[in-house]
Amino acid sequence: MMEWTAFEDQARAEGYTCICGIDEAGRGPLAGPVYAAAVILPEDCDLPELNDSKKLTEKKREKLFPLIQEQAVAWSVARVEASEIDETDILSARMKAMQLAIDGLSVTPDLALIDGNRDKGHSAAITTVHRCIVGGDGISASIAAASVLAKVSRDRYVTEVLDKAYPQYQFARHKGYGTKLHYEMLDKYGPCPEHR
Repeated sequence: MMEWTAFEDQARAEGYTCICGIDEAGRGPLAGPVYAAAVILPEDCDLPELNDSKKLTEKKREKLFPLIQEQAVAWSVARVEASEIDETDILSARMKAMQLAIDGLSVTPDLALIDGNRDKGHSAAITTVHRCIVGGDGISASIAAASVLAKVSRDRYVTEVLDKAYPQYQFARHKGYGTKLHYEMLDKYGPCPEHR
C-alpha cells in the first residue's frame, strides 16, 4: 500500500491532518443519477486488493465495499438526480455530488484529493480545500476507495431501483451505459424520466 499513499503522505508532511479522497461514478451513462463518494482512510489501512473501481471485477468491488466502510475514519456517498443533470450539465452535477459527499462526512477534512482535472462546473464547484489528481483513482488509496463506494452504490441503485421501475430497459444488464442493448431499448421504447 505504500506507493498508494504517496499523495496522502505528502499532504500530511505539509501539515494536513485529515485528508479525504473523492471520486464519482455515472458521468458517462445515458440514464440515472451521478454518484460521488468521499472517504477518509486511516494511515494504517489494510486493503490489499484496492484499485481503481474500473479495474476491479464487480465481485471484487462488492467484497471491498464493506471493508472500506469498516476501515475508513469516515465515508459518505451522495448523488444528483438525472433531472438535475438535465437542468444544469453533467460537470456541474458531478461537482455538486462531490461537494455533497464531502459535506456528508462525519469528520470534516482539511484537504480533499479529487480524481480528475476539474473542480468546478457552470453552476457548482468544490469549495473544500482540494487538489485535483489526474488518474487519481489509480494512484491514490483514498480516491480509489471513494471510486469503489461510488461505483457500487450507483450500480446497486440502477440494478435494484431503476431496473424494477423500468424493466423494459434492462438497466441491470447495462447499468445505464450506452451499450448496443441500451440503444436498442431506447429505439423501441423511447426515453424514460431517468434518461438524461
